[in-house]
Amino acid sequence: MKSLVKRSHLQLAAFALGTVGWIMCTISMGLVGWRVWHVDNTTVISSGIAWVGIWKVCFISYLHVSPGYEEQFCHKFKAFESFVPHEIYAAQGLLLIAMILGLVALTATIFALRNIYMGIANKTITHFFLVGGFFFIFSGLCVLIPVSWNFYSVARNESIAFPPSYHMPSSPVSQEVGAAIPIGIIAVILLLLSGTFSLSYVFPAISNTIMQS
Repeated sequence: MKSLVKRSHLQLAAFALGTVGWIMCTISMGLVGWRVWHVDNTTVISSGIAWVGIWKVCFISYLHVSPGYEEQFCHKFKAFESFVPHEIYAAQGLLLIAMILGLVALTATIFALRNIYMGIANKTITHFFLVGGFFFIFSGLCVLIPVSWNFYSVARNESIAFPPSYHMPSSPVSQEVGAAIPIGIIAVILLLLSGTFSLSYVFPAISNTIMQS
């Protein structure tokens, strides 16, 4: 058992990093600040700043206020709306997939660590770590694609043809990266590290395990 525990320090770190990465992926998906638009017409958008997320767009307004907000107007995107750009639509699907894959990876890693710390010496430990490692990496890649794509769209100051009911201009004067993208980047790094650490596990020879336990 001591041999198993000694060989699993990286995998324990993988579980910790993967947990934080999965949480940050979830936070990134829920934040509205993916792209921060600066607009010149402040008649409706009173602050001159609008936050464009992957599920809704929000801005401060003294003319239009959403229920439950004091001075903020938010409009949620409906599924399959034609004006939604490809990078936002991809982010909706890929981040949901990343959450599911990350949860599977965490579950597999927990089972493997449970077997190690309970002294269950069999090669299913390796299989669980392999599953966890691959799913951590796939989850990280699912976050990397929309984060990179939206960062590229911000850098090019690309527009979005919002419907009139959104009270948004089709193009901003300028735009910048919101908080969701750097959080997503950190999530990618943590998930990829977790996958690498999980895949590095080598199951010791059974004879050596028995002698050292």
